[in-house]
Amino acid sequence: MPDIQGILADLGWPLAIAVAWLSGEFVHRWTRLPRISVYGLVGFLLAQAFPEALSSGASSNVTILANLAFGLILFEFGYRINLHWLRINPWIAVSGLVESAATFGVVYLISHLTGMPPLTSLLLASLAMSTSPAGVLRVINEEDSSGQVTERVLHLVAINSVIALFVFKVVVGFWVFQTSGSLTQAMSHSGIELLVSAAMGALMGFIMPLVLRRLGALAQDGTIAFALGVILLVAASRAFDVSPVLATLTFGLTARHKRVAFSRTERNFGGIGELLTVLLFVFAVSTLEWERVVDGAALGAVLLLARFVVKATSVAAFAHVGGVSWRKGLMTGIAMSPMSVFVTLLLEQTKYMGIVLVDELAALAAMTLLLEVVGPVITQRALHWAKETPQEEK
Repeated sequence: MPDIQGILADLGWPLAIAVAWLSGEFVHRWTRLPRISVYGLVGFLLAQAFPEALSSGASSNVTILANLAFGLILFEFGYRINLHWLRINPWIAVSGLVESAATFGVVYLISHLTGMPPLTSLLLASLAMSTSPAGVLRVINEEDSSGQVTERVLHLVAINSVIALFVFKVVVGFWVFQTSGSLTQAMSHSGIELLVSAAMGALMGFIMPLVLRRLGALAQDGTIAFALGVILLVAASRAFDVSPVLATLTFGLTARHKRVAFSRTERNFGGIGELLTVLLFVFAVSTLEWERVVDGAALGAVLLLARFVVKATSVAAFAHVGGVSWRKGLMTGIAMSPMSVFVTLLLEQTKYMGIVLVDELAALAAMTLLLEVVGPVITQRALHWAKETPQEEK
């Protein structure tokens, strides 16, 4: 007799991806809701119903594929960032720094006042600063959005993600080095790790365009070559225990400024990229448990509301000096709602160090689930209200 449990374990992830993809297609066609919101909701429900079939360890194939999917999205995200624009209009960078710092401060204060330990509050605040590049970029691509709000969202998300990554690494480093009590040691260790990550991405961004120019086949081979570069970077990051997030983001940023373009028809890296995206958004909520979500629901809701208000008002406050109307500034801040994928993969990476932080942050589990489902919808609505999607421009 075949082992039913073994069969379910083998088929769990392929079936979950298939069900999530079909659900996303049908719901999107009926309601126009973002597909990734449906992927997240279906993934969470399936993970609760079949926890063993959708289990994943830090070194499992599913986790590796999820990191690869995130790397592909981060490369494309980095490719959209124009550093020259930030030099021309430094107020965009200023607003990004202010909203990140304000979000960190407010979330830390609320967490601390509720009785959380200082280190736990710092971890929660550092993660709350970030906006998920994956969630934002997928909605922008799905809606074919373009304009001032779209570009500002992309650049502000890049800024707060890098800041959140650095602060998170410092706090985790201090957690690890708390026996020595040295904040300087934690910061230097985290700084070196991020510098190595950025250097790896920049090196790949320099080498790959050079190889493609030598081949003389940019139009035909660019997308495949860049995908291969991302695969190599994710693998190297795991091998050297550094951040694949910053490495792949820097790869895309460097490739853009080397003036290499890949075909627009291969946006999202084609069909394989789309498939990996489904896996990524299902994976992002498969690590959550219903009991932990319920336990952290009240505090999570308060923190999400505070995060939402702070980001929207902080960005809107710099709208006029940054060259846009107050309304567009507000829409930009509202569009920065998604958070879940970025948070999930950062927490997964800490498991390599033997730290399981999800158990410490019940409120984060509730925030992750809610923003996995609702965050992309808020971004979609903000882009529509800003009249930067084709159907709203008509």
